Amino acid sequence: MSDYTEKFEKMRAAGNLAARTLDMLTDHIKPGISTDELDDLGYEFTKDHGAYSAPQYYRGFKKSLCTSLNHVVCHGIPSDRVLDEGDVINIDVTAILDGHYGDTSRMYTVGEVSIKSKNLIDATYNSMMKAINILKPGLSLGDIGHVIQSHVEEKGFSVVRDFCGHGISTTFHEPPNVLHYGKKNTGINVHPGMTFTIEPMINFGKYDVKVLNDGWTAVTKDKSLSAQFEHTVGITENGYEIFTESAKGYSKPPYK
Repeated sequence: MSDYTEKFEKMRAAGNLAARTLDMLTDHIKPGISTDELDDLGYEFTKDHGAYSAPQYYRGFKKSLCTSLNHVVCHGIPSDRVLDEGDVINIDVTAILDGHYGDTSRMYTVGEVSIKSKNLIDATYNSMMKAINILKPGLSLGDIGHVIQSHVEEKGFSVVRDFCGHGISTTFHEPPNVLHYGKKNTGINVHPGMTFTIEPMINFGKYDVKVLNDGWTAVTKDKSLSAQFEHTVGITENGYEIFTESAKGYSKPPYK
């Protein structure tokens, strides 16, 4: 029995709850619902399952989810903004269960969306999965960023530089930082027992972002669309485990 077995069991439970929160929200995402209402649903679901929301009160953040719409890159604050036909939205959930953190996000489409939105979402999801699929002990962290950057730039999109994945277990954000761009064979090597997020933010236009006056909401400077997916993963003796996979098999839109 490895020395991280108990840690992985707890990470698995927290990750599963975060993923089930996103599964639950899926049917509610349609024109006419506000991001505040989605936040309330997520808060109640997490609480009903014996957990806490990590974003709530984190450094003054007042909501339990991040809801990032259209050109919002990340950390969008739920509000009375109502979803409209054609919107795309990222919902980011982090559950604290038994002292461990499960952190995951998915893109959702509201009604019929543009082909360019679909292409951006597909490229973002595929870049994350390509990076996850190479994980194994001894891999350089730079290889993760290299795989993501290569895939999305080949599709004509850009990788946000201002935010990155991070270590996570009994603390929300721990070392190491996991960049979503970079060169092969650079950075530290991963080892069994490590747990971290991979969460590429990909822009339709340029990668430059700015943070609004609320101190949280990050948007694309050129107002182009942005997309993000996130999984929490653990490194095993011979590969990896994804802690935040959907119990319903939901990967990327359309969710059926």
